[in-house]
Amino acid sequence: MSAAAPQVTELVTQLLEVVAALAAAPLFLGWVNQCRAWLSNRRAPSIWLPYRNIRKLFAKDAVLAENASPLFRLAPYLVFSTMVVAAGIIPSMGTHLPLVVAADAIALVGLFATARVFLSLAAMDVGTAFGTLGARREMMVGFLAEPALLMVIFVASMISSTTALPAISEHLVTQSLGLYPSLAFTAVAFTLVLLAENARIPVDNPATHLELTMIHEAMLLEYSARHLALMEWASALRLFNYACIGFALFVPWGVATGAIGPLGLALSIPVLGLKLGVAGAGLATIETVSAKLRVMRAPEFLATAFLFAVLGLLVHVLLKA
Repeated sequence: MSAAAPQVTELVTQLLEVVAALAAAPLFLGWVNQCRAWLSNRRAPSIWLPYRNIRKLFAKDAVLAENASPLFRLAPYLVFSTMVVAAGIIPSMGTHLPLVVAADAIALVGLFATARVFLSLAAMDVGTAFGTLGARREMMVGFLAEPALLMVIFVASMISSTTALPAISEHLVTQSLGLYPSLAFTAVAFTLVLLAENARIPVDNPATHLELTMIHEAMLLEYSARHLALMEWASALRLFNYACIGFALFVPWGVATGAIGPLGLALSIPVLGLKLGVAGAGLATIETVSAKLRVMRAPEFLATAFLFAVLGLLVHVLLKA
């Protein structure tokens, strides 16, 4: 019984981390939207608005197209589940949790790609012009963003001699505080990828419904009620997960690195909250000072991200910095 107690504690702690991610993701999105409104000199929406929208959608009855296949109905659950699994294996609060040991960074990129594939297939399933247009644009962005993201992870793995995200975080935490040019270049690349992968300005505008510009929103036009709620919640989780990946790679301090329990997890929550607050304000600032790019300029934007990642790799290989 005593031998099983630590395992039970680890499982409870893992469950608490996932629940914290589910609860914090809409709050993080609400904070970003609030900061964008302040910076644009507009009246800011409530920071709790994403929660209210999700609750409202869950209370409605779903309306489905007549020619919608089972894939269309199943996709929201698959996309949401994928984001929940990703939240469980990203070391956002601790590095010694049951699911975190499986947090290979390359497999994590595969999880995001899986969600993208099902989201795109569901968008094309009904056969509307907007859904197909959004799916094609989404696959184009993903096709260009994934190599840059993999290059960022490759640089971090070369520094830490592992592709496991928790091990990378632990290695960086134990290093002396200093300026690492290779990580600085890859941090810029990761920021550009985060903006593109999460349908943020300048690649996409999450608040628009103009057919000539929208990407992510075009794939959700046919969804309603609980299906739309799950998609919106998954989108917030995706942004939260990318932010936590950035923290694990570039700002790992404050994460519990030893065997932790619920108390240790609770102590790491304020640090994570502070990081999310700063990251949300920074993201809102970037979006406010940036102009929306034309869709055909997105490859240039992501090529720049890949270039910064390659520069980080060259700096590490040639200068060991």
